[in-house]
Order: sequence, then C-alpha cells, then structure tokens
Amino acid sequence: MFNKTFISFFILILFASCSSSNRKITNSEENNVKTPEEIYLDAMIFYENKNYISAEEEFIKLSQLYPLSNEAVQGEIILAFIKYLQLDYENAILKFKRIVKRYPSHNRLDYVYYMIAMCNYEQIESHQLDGQYNEIAYNAFNQVILRFPESEYAKDSAQKIILIKSNKAAKHMEIGRFYLKEEKFTAALNRFKIVVEDYSMTKFIPEALHRIVETYYEMGMIEEASITASTLGYN
Repeated sequence: MFNKTFISFFILILFASCSSSNRKITNSEENNVKTPEEIYLDAMIFYENKNYISAEEEFIKLSQLYPLSNEAVQGEIILAFIKYLQLDYENAILKFKRIVKRYPSHNRLDYVYYMIAMCNYEQIESHQLDGQYNEIAYNAFNQVILRFPESEYAKDSAQKIILIKSNKAAKHMEIGRFYLKEEKFTAALNRFKIVVEDYSMTKFIPEALHRIVETYYEMGMIEEASITASTLGYN
C-alpha cells in the first residue's frame, strides 16, 4: 500500500525529467532571466530539502513567468502535493481539482485523481465520527478505477475501498449494538442486515449474523433466528 514516503519519492521520479514546451526567452544568460528548467530545478532542490515555503515561491514564480511551460504544470501538481504533505487537505484538493479542470488531457491525471482520493481518505479518523469522508473517499477512489483501470493507482484504490467498506461496516455495527442495547430491535436488525448484504467482504459478517440471531430471539421470531443461526454455523 502507498504511503506518504512512497508518494513523495515517486513524485521526484515522476517529474525529474520534465522538459519545457515554452522556450521563447532568448539570451537568458545575458538578460539574467532564468529559464523554466532552471527555476524548476531550484524549486525541486528546495522541495527535496523540505524547504516547502521557498519551493512554493519558486513554483509560483515559474507559473507566473512561464504559464504554458511543462515545468509550470508539473509545478502546480507539486504545489498541491506540498499542501497534502502539510495536511492542508482542503487546499490540496482545491489545487488538484483545478489541475483536472485546466489540463483534462494531462498524461498523469490518474495521479491527480488518486491524490484527491487520498486527501479525503486520510480525513477518515474513526468509524465513530461523521461518515462523510467515507463516502467522498469511496467515490473518489472509484473514479480512479473507472477512469484509469490500467493505472498503477487502480490496485491501491481498490484496496483502499475495501478498508473504507470495513470502516462503514464498523459504523453500522456500532449503531446496531446501540439499538439492540436500547431494545429498539427493528432498528438494530436493519443495521445488522445492511452489514450482511452490503459489506460481505468485511470481517464483521460473523458478528452481524450472530447479532441478527440474538435480535430475532429478542423479538420472539424463533424460526427466523434458527435459519440465521444455521447460516452462521455453515459459514
């Protein structure tokens, strides 16, 4: 599975060989004006040394001086990645989405979509919290898989989706246990059934089936409890 160290290393490899598409400045040495390649390399040195403030300044300068260069586009991606490293997920997502809008045919758009998903995924702290990031991250990783099925990020996106589903199942289980304790049996039963029907690949299936049996017995539905118990025993 990817982590920040891997992604950080990969971004250096990904953009190390970028070349300029805008070389209209002539006699740059005589005019003391740096080329886009030179500014990009300066920015990357700051980036590699984790001097993100100076790196951002150089990348912004690059975008202002050479907005149509390949280096400027790569710089925009790294600027978004820096926000991700700083855990400024909101601004990172805004920057990545701006790249998607500006450069819809960019050859590394799979990486950009993946990073949008990662920014949302890393805001999933616990199944006890609001589940909004579960849904957003799930949909974002799905976009990577649907749009770029052959991408190197598709496999990791699929693995992340499994973890998100497990997180969502855990949330349903917690709510179901609460309802069961409060003797709100129908509400509890509905939650446990959601886990069995929608999250069959998670580790919560045995407990969910056990809780369904328990709930049926509490409701006096002995036949239904016996059928579910047989399923649990078979599994």
